[in-house]
Amino acid sequence: MSKKAKVSKLLVIDASIARSCGAPNATSPASKNCRDFLNAVLTICHRMVLTDDIKEEWDKHQSNYARRWRSSMLAKRKVEYRADIAFDQKLRDRLDKVAESDKTREAMWKDCHLLEAAIATDKIIISLDEKARNPFDKAAQSIKELNEIMWVNPDKPEENALLWLENGASKEKQRQLGH
Repeated sequence: MSKKAKVSKLLVIDASIARSCGAPNATSPASKNCRDFLNAVLTICHRMVLTDDIKEEWDKHQSNYARRWRSSMLAKRKVEYRADIAFDQKLRDRLDKVAESDKTREAMWKDCHLLEAAIATDKIIISLDEKARNPFDKAAQSIKELNEIMWVNPDKPEENALLWLENGASKEKQRQLGH
């Protein structure tokens, strides 16, 4: 019986994860869930996508634990730096047109760099930011390329993020924006 080869996925990991993950003695559910998720990324074959914008956010918001985790990821060559992923004005214009309010527009613009990175890689965003996820989810009704983006929140127990990650981070309809 042959083992199925693991396929490494490129994950766009939002700084909300870096900010929330705690040290091994942290007891808050979000700290523990984010830490466990990052540890799983480190030990499983998946890699992290870094763009200039994502790196800047991580540098500004990461906990000490996340900083050490990222150093370990770099040492294992599990960080893919992508300077070629640029600001996408057309995407931003389309998001601007479907925004229901200034507040939702602001939430989407703040995290649009995550979409740009996900579109250019394996179409996976890991984030705690439901304030951005919800308007992106609605925008996917009009902007069909967003339907390919999976958005996973490791702090929502019903999403079983660790199990999904361990099972290969496969495309699942219920995780996709607009579903």
